[in-house]
Amino acid sequence: MKLKAPVDVKWIASFVNAQLLGDDRVQADGINEVHKITPGDISFVDIEKYYNRLLESEAAVIIMNKVVPCPKGKALLITEDPAAAYVKLVKHFAPFEPATQMISNSAEIGEGTIIQPGVFVGNNVKIGTNCLIHAGVVIYDGTTIGNNVTIQGNSVIGGDAFYFNKRNHSELKYLKLESCGTTLIEDDVEIGACCTIDRGVSGVTIIGKGTKFDNFIHIGHGTIVGKNCLFAAQVGVAGKVIIGDNVLLYGQVGVSKDLVIESNTVVLAKSGVGKSLPGGKVWFGIPVQDAKDKMEELVWVKRIPELWDKMKSEF
Repeated sequence: MKLKAPVDVKWIASFVNAQLLGDDRVQADGINEVHKITPGDISFVDIEKYYNRLLESEAAVIIMNKVVPCPKGKALLITEDPAAAYVKLVKHFAPFEPATQMISNSAEIGEGTIIQPGVFVGNNVKIGTNCLIHAGVVIYDGTTIGNNVTIQGNSVIGGDAFYFNKRNHSELKYLKLESCGTTLIEDDVEIGACCTIDRGVSGVTIIGKGTKFDNFIHIGHGTIVGKNCLFAAQVGVAGKVIIGDNVLLYGQVGVSKDLVIESNTVVLAKSGVGKSLPGGKVWFGIPVQDAKDKMEELVWVKRIPELWDKMKSEF
């Protein structure tokens, strides 16, 4: 998330009550979690395996819980609870704005778009031309929807990310990392009934042009779905997944977080994707594997009783 204006690191340190190390002249112009860093960002780290990743990133201000040498041109803010400091900043710069009506006055709705009764359209939403939004749909603040998009009833677009920081030092078991990202639905997309597409924690969740979703599909925070993809019912995709163009996911496919599924991939029904997949192949199974190999394996599994009886008769 980019800020409206750069912020001085001395003010940030005072606001989150942190010790300032490094360059005290630094200014920050954005807030991002570790996976979405851009130049000039504020970010945080409280897990040692991510220390170097963030220190070597383009972040200008790093909130962390350990004193380390500060890279040139950066500022470190040392605090016992970096996640809480990050959340405090997000709430300050992206505060929740309560709705006062079903369709916000700040929403922009294009010519020819039909909004059925019972649709909620939040603040600063942009909807293009010739869209059809069916009853019961909820479109959260900051969402952008392109032209010729259809959204079937009771789907939720741009809800908060499922993103929590586990606590080891307080009665609160999990701290919610507030979402300040957005959601982008490109042109010619169709979203079925009862789908949920979460916005990014600090970046953008994108559904590419021409992609079609069946009913009861979930897309996690910060995931990017390419163009002309086809997802059947009950597909679930976790956060920060990158899916290429022309990908076909059959019913009840589950995709784990932080993976890449390359273009022209097909994953057959009820498969569990726990690794990144090269494009142009068909996959199947839990865990997923080459579909042809999996089918051959299933043939042999069905023959186990026959082979077992044969083995017993020979001994």
